Amino acid sequence: MNPLVAPEACARDARTALSVNLNKVALLRNTRHLGIPSVTRAATIVLDAGAQGVTVHPRPDGRHIRAHDVHELAELLRDRPHAEYNIEGNPLHNLMDFVRAVKPHQATFVPDTEGQFTSDHGWNLPADAATLRPLIDECHALGVRVSLFMDPLPEAMTHARASGADRVELYTEAYARAHGTPVQADMLARYASAGEAALAAGLGLNAGHDLNRDNLADFLRAVPGVREVSIGHALIADALELGYAETVRDYQRCIGRAFAR
Repeated sequence: MNPLVAPEACARDARTALSVNLNKVALLRNTRHLGIPSVTRAATIVLDAGAQGVTVHPRPDGRHIRAHDVHELAELLRDRPHAEYNIEGNPLHNLMDFVRAVKPHQATFVPDTEGQFTSDHGWNLPADAATLRPLIDECHALGVRVSLFMDPLPEAMTHARASGADRVELYTEAYARAHGTPVQADMLARYASAGEAALAAGLGLNAGHDLNRDNLADFLRAVPGVREVSIGHALIADALELGYAETVRDYQRCIGRAFAR
């Protein structure tokens, strides 16, 4: 059985992996025609500094990550067998073309509209299940794990598993907005309930969107079994001040604090 698509053994005490989203590196590069900053150079540095993987979200309008980036990163990662490649996007738009071409470790299905400013909601399950199931099956046939971008709704997790998904990525913007406010604890409880429901359904658990050095450890302490966090905007913003390598090391320290006993 292919280990990428087999039902996941969700060890609650396993340390969370950090996947660096490189979209904002490409966004800056695309403002000029000089090829800098380099997306592949950024990937090399963050992986050398201890990130466990990289993420890209190539949107149909090519505003940041472009087709050549997807292929160049795939080539780079062939020499790094322990680094994971996560490609995210809407499978009804351009995502599946990239999945078929490069066969990443993971495809994260996100229900964005074309031209959407940023991801802002998860899939509506079970309503979207019939649409997603054949695309999930195709990914599995290619040896690609599938994660569904989801709001923290415990009742939706059994539907995500029934659709064939291997993991869900909890959309964490609501938590990030609540962090440091009087509703933080209630919001964390909501995410913890969704995480528990995902694990109970046999899903692996990812998380992402607006996680940063201030809120990451609190989230990981409260939500059980998070296998991977995908962080882009805040991490690249921090890297403008600290550099890629030190920023990755600092995020790994945040993860380490969450798992300290």
